[in-house]
Amino acid sequence: MNKVKLANFEIGGGEPLVLLAGPCVLEGLERSLLIGRGIKEITDRLGIPYVFKASFDKANRSAYHSFRGPGLEEGLKILKAIRDELHVPVVTDIHETSQAEPVAKVADILQIPAFLSRQTDLLHAAAQTGAIVNVKKGQFLSPNDMRNVVDKIHESGSDRILLTERGESFGYNNLVVDMRSFPIMRSFGYPVIFDGTHSVQLPGGAGTSSGGQREYVEYLVRAAVGAGVDGLFLEVHDNPPEALSDGANMVYLDKLEELLQDALSIYEVVRKKLN
Repeated sequence: MNKVKLANFEIGGGEPLVLLAGPCVLEGLERSLLIGRGIKEITDRLGIPYVFKASFDKANRSAYHSFRGPGLEEGLKILKAIRDELHVPVVTDIHETSQAEPVAKVADILQIPAFLSRQTDLLHAAAQTGAIVNVKKGQFLSPNDMRNVVDKIHESGSDRILLTERGESFGYNNLVVDMRSFPIMRSFGYPVIFDGTHSVQLPGGAGTSSGGQREYVEYLVRAAVGAGVDGLFLEVHDNPPEALSDGANMVYLDKLEELLQDALSIYEVVRKKLN
């Protein structure tokens, strides 16, 4: 297992379970910082390495007029302010090759959205920045298909790779998580993250937006940690019904600590098998 160095900690190979968490999309500095600060207080208490996540642009919203975020320029200003104040690494999505270089000046991890996980030029541009590249496995891909994604990033000159499971398409407006994907993708030699909130999403299930079933997040998180993951990706909000994107599947901030305590208990059981 190739461990991935980030800030003052490493991901993978039996290192502490890492958390990538925050709101789905940046909702201004004040709200985003409030959420990030709340998560950091929890992770500090639990001793969990924390990476703040949020998107500056949600380019794949279901409807044309759905809120997409503050955009690249303003979004990077907000992410930098959060990074500087909380003293934590930052992860955010890129959608176009032109975004890779400017985003890498602020973000420690460049995330490739699931729908774009096979886009060779985007993977190449992200790898060329030297930042860690976190690839969300496409809902249309088998876990074995991600080996080709890893090879593309290798060929682009980088071995700073994370792979994230976020569910497989399962009929219309539904996803299912195949627990075999975790050991399969870990066999490629890189840390694997479980996206526990997008995995309960109902894509397009609300007509002009996606629905979600947050009541199942805790079950999938416990199962995924037991199956062997190196970290968790969770969208978290202080009041999900007010969230401007993905509110239906986001975890309530005041429920996060209990969820993470369960995950840590299970992780301690399986951790010795992950090196």
